Amino acid sequence: MAQMAAVSAAIPTGAAAGENQDIDDFIYLISHDVRASVRALLELPKWIEEDLQDAGVDLNGSVGQSIEMMNRHTARLDRMLLDLLSYSRIGRMQKVESVDIAQSIDEVLSGLHLPEKMQLKRQIVCSHAMIGERDMLLMLSALIGNAVKHNTKGAGDIMIRTEREGETFRLTICDEGPGIPARFHAKAMGAMTTLRSRDEVEGTGMGLANVRKIAAHYGGHMDLSETHQGGGGLRVDVVLPRAE
Repeated sequence: MAQMAAVSAAIPTGAAAGENQDIDDFIYLISHDVRASVRALLELPKWIEEDLQDAGVDLNGSVGQSIEMMNRHTARLDRMLLDLLSYSRIGRMQKVESVDIAQSIDEVLSGLHLPEKMQLKRQIVCSHAMIGERDMLLMLSALIGNAVKHNTKGAGDIMIRTEREGETFRLTICDEGPGIPARFHAKAMGAMTTLRSRDEVEGTGMGLANVRKIAAHYGGHMDLSETHQGGGGLRVDVVLPRAE
């Protein structure tokens, strides 16, 4: 596997860390309050649709299309706020402990639909990491979910591998999707960033940003590279402290 020039997450210290904490607090408060209103808006199109049906209005034309658009965009906004809440909670309100990697993978897979022609393979050499359990689940969910979502063929293998490296452990996930060109690696790790139109792929652009922040919070880093020599596929490496 080719290792291209890696882009790593920086770890904020001192005043920068304090400023980041203030930003996280602000994101949490705004997202929490706004999401309460958005949850109400999710119900509004349903009520409108029911009232129109009771009034005998035909919903197969432009009216139905408008209601469907309201549903789609409001649901997207709700997912965005939920992801922002998750981002603001990274490293908070949870105990840092020895977390079982294989068990966490199983929990993520229980709530994720893998296409029939897609298979997840494992090579779990280092079995535990020192991390908050919720952060581990968020990280694995983002990595596995991205590998599935961005593979337009709906087929191929996803490989998860862990290994010891001194006092740390490395988690590597490789997929057989289209990959990300090296020039877009930094952009791909930014918050609220998608490299494809939001109409082409469902998502808020927070997946890799969450992984990057988790790695940095626990004193590690995340790198992106290509799975195959000559291009294609995405390889994500996350280095974190290792549990004895």
